[in-house]
Amino acid sequence: MREERCEFYSEGVKLAGILRLPDEPSAGALPTLVHGPGWLGLKDTKMYAGFHEVFTQNGYAVFTFDYRGFGDSEGERGWVNPFWQVQDIRNAITYLTTRQEVDATRIGLYGSGGTGGGVAAYTAAMDQRVQSVVMNVGIGNGTEWLRRMRREYEWHEFLARLAEDEQRWSTSGTGEMVSAREELMVATPERKQTSVKKDVDSKVPEKFYLRCARYILDFKPEDVVHLIAPRSIMIVCVEQDAVTATEQSVRLFERAVGPRRLVVQRNTTHYAAYNKYFDEVTPLAVGWFDEYLKYGAVRPQTSTSEILYIGG
Repeated sequence: MREERCEFYSEGVKLAGILRLPDEPSAGALPTLVHGPGWLGLKDTKMYAGFHEVFTQNGYAVFTFDYRGFGDSEGERGWVNPFWQVQDIRNAITYLTTRQEVDATRIGLYGSGGTGGGVAAYTAAMDQRVQSVVMNVGIGNGTEWLRRMRREYEWHEFLARLAEDEQRWSTSGTGEMVSAREELMVATPERKQTSVKKDVDSKVPEKFYLRCARYILDFKPEDVVHLIAPRSIMIVCVEQDAVTATEQSVRLFERAVGPRRLVVQRNTTHYAAYNKYFDEVTPLAVGWFDEYLKYGAVRPQTSTSEILYIGG
């Protein structure tokens, strides 16, 4: 897998990206997958490179980048806003249309992990240039995502704290900063123990604005997923997922109306599934892109609607 470090602009902010290409140069422009990182993720995450290696081996270019305010990209630190991230991906797509290695008529999205998966689905709904999307353990409803992490009294305390913070913004122009891992998203015991993103965790600031929660609460890919049709979406989830609830993936699948597939990983957990079922899920993603992106096919809305189970 060859790679080139490159830069592009999103709303005037310079963002840092990596364009990954097959080892053997192609005679023509390649179908290309844009991969925006997941929750508090960075483009250099080693886990992502494993997926990209498989994609490039199968004839795809892959473009990944740091969102504004993250990693090597410019922009104010302390913000995680899925709506801004959607815009960053759309601007990444525009940048790719200037690259001779990229076939601008065959752009797909791959999104993994919480907001990363949700942002991929939301972007595909908003941007007709996206021909196919695969979202892996992503969210469909930001309000529900944050709500399920908290007990009832904690949820009401959280909403009150957010309302007070919004008043502070309106009177002083700034607000409270909190731990993104403990006070925006609440880390599960598995997250605290996993090494999945340890290689980049130290590069992500600990403190983010509490106001980020307002954007996450308003972020609901499930409300727009039907707009992806007649283009295709494959949704990968974990059964009984304690991080991104399985029900959200099921609801996204039910609300999608174009070619769609739901892949349910059993007998695993949110973070363990990345490795445990890598050899099963990644070929499914490649096959999905082969069918709906690589050869430029956009199928009728009734062509595919299926649920697959992995792991018993």
